Amino acid sequence: MTMKNELKNQLRQQDASALAQGYSPAIRVMEIASIVTFVGLESALVWRLWGNPHTGPWLLLSALLLGYLAADFVSGFVHWMGDTWGSTDMPVLGKAFIRPFREHHVDEKAITRHDFVETNGNNCLVSIPVAILAVVLPHASPGQVFLSAFLGAMIFWVMATNQFHKWSHMDEPPALIGFLQRVHLILPPAHHRIHHTAPYNKYYCITVGWMNKPLMMIGFFPTMERLITWATGAIPRKDDIGTEAALELFAATSTAEPPVVQAAKELLEVTAPSEDTKPASPVRPS
Repeated sequence: MTMKNELKNQLRQQDASALAQGYSPAIRVMEIASIVTFVGLESALVWRLWGNPHTGPWLLLSALLLGYLAADFVSGFVHWMGDTWGSTDMPVLGKAFIRPFREHHVDEKAITRHDFVETNGNNCLVSIPVAILAVVLPHASPGQVFLSAFLGAMIFWVMATNQFHKWSHMDEPPALIGFLQRVHLILPPAHHRIHHTAPYNKYYCITVGWMNKPLMMIGFFPTMERLITWATGAIPRKDDIGTEAALELFAATSTAEPPVVQAAKELLEVTAPSEDTKPASPVRPS
């Protein structure tokens, strides 16, 4: 608790209104073009899969479900990158990609005021290369059809991620959406609230959130941060929460062990026989 309070006092985040003004007409045109391109590519993929002799219901269902899990991981990885690295002052990437992440931490409800284009345009843009790959892959075997369907399903759920994310911040989402959140088939508000606790360094996966606990248990993102800092010298979250808080947090997390390692050590300590309980060595007759 003390550590969290110290970090909260050191947080130096950017102004929400200034970040919101970074959404320019050029970015909006890019997002509209990305949505149109994405829909066209996904439609072409459905057309190619339709009627293919190797396409079957179980293959498609498996691709949809695995694509959902993959999208949850991808959403977490991209979210972590946007939250942790780079600056809003960077050319192109700063305003188009990093700015929305910074804005979201200082104004959580801003996403609920975004229309469909602003909410989903970025995700469509980053999905286009994968969509092209899914469309051009050969469909001459069940394996090839599965791979193409998996990629198409994954980027469909990636596209839907920000919409799920937006609904998780709404005070009164539609009734059907509320039901899907309660049964944890899409991102629930209470689950996502864990991420929105300063310093915003956990539970990045925002498609459905199923991958958050496993990734946290193995310390996936802290390990990635240590590797990047070791290789580049960059300090994670420096642009998001300020230099002082970022340095304090990095010092605290760089020595912490993943929860799964801590649990394993505790289990070993419990099961290891103490000196008092070790069986006595048999006495040999002289």
